[in-house]
Amino acid sequence: MEENQLEKNSNTNGNQKGSSDYDVVIIGGGPAGSSAAIYASRSGLKTLVVDKGLTSGALGITSKIVNYPGITDEISGAELVEKMRTQAKSFGAEYISDKVIGVDLQSDVKSVFGNGGVYTSRSVIISTGSMGRGSRIKGEDRLLGHGVSYCATCDAAFYRDKYVAVAGNNDEAIEEALFLTKFAKQVYFLSQTEHLIASEELINELQKNQKVVLYSGSKIKEIIGQNRVEAVEAVRKDQSEVLLNVSGVFVYLQGGRPVTDFTQGQLEVSQGGCLIVDASYQTNIPGVYAVGDVLCTHVKQVIVSAAEGAIAAMAVEKELNGRSRMMVDWSEKKQ
Repeated sequence: MEENQLEKNSNTNGNQKGSSDYDVVIIGGGPAGSSAAIYASRSGLKTLVVDKGLTSGALGITSKIVNYPGITDEISGAELVEKMRTQAKSFGAEYISDKVIGVDLQSDVKSVFGNGGVYTSRSVIISTGSMGRGSRIKGEDRLLGHGVSYCATCDAAFYRDKYVAVAGNNDEAIEEALFLTKFAKQVYFLSQTEHLIASEELINELQKNQKVVLYSGSKIKEIIGQNRVEAVEAVRKDQSEVLLNVSGVFVYLQGGRPVTDFTQGQLEVSQGGCLIVDASYQTNIPGVYAVGDVLCTHVKQVIVSAAEGAIAAMAVEKELNGRSRMMVDWSEKKQ
């Protein structure tokens, strides 16, 4: 892992146990995570949100929302999330673009391990959504670690002057593909959809990069190789097949399962793989909360996710500051 570039700060709260960078680290910056960030930072907690990108979640790829209270005009999911993030930042919340690959939740000081560093905190809120994949590409599991990777920033240097493929269609996939162009001779970008679901800036940068060959509406059918990746077979939108000789395949596809693999079995889950929480959205580990689409009982609406994030953040503030009740963030006008 690269050395963490975030400035280390000691928390000065009286009931602190050990040293940590933050009071709360929120994993996932969608409506649940960003609402939690608003309430946590507004209450004076040092707050960090670790997120893979604006269009990595379900709301980020939603084209039109018309039922969010207070928003009278049509708005895209990405625009709504961006408004939430801007509001959270105005209260002091920090956002960092990184992919969480592991956590240590058992200690008083929690550790969140990303590709770009280690982030420590006294509490954690998990809001990673439910776009994890259940099914794999043929050959993916067999060649994992032998040419198949989920982290360009980790493994790109191994593919200097080689041909690689990237599978995905969102901000995360594009950012990783652009990083690979610093090393690889050619990057084949295979988007399962005809149109990329990302910011215009990133799409333009990808399209203009001479090292990138874009295959729109193309799905990888099989990753081929004996001991290492040798090629990928893809099906194009016109149903024709293409064989690309590559040394590496970087997979950033999405599905419909709760994204909890990074917890590595530390938290209780239901049969459906969803995290189990109490009324304040705390998991079986004290100081660790979960909100949004990682919960099986969750109604998949933006306003519900936002409400859960707010409740969890208030519960964190109550716990860290030793309050007997959750703090109310409004006051009545005196007559």
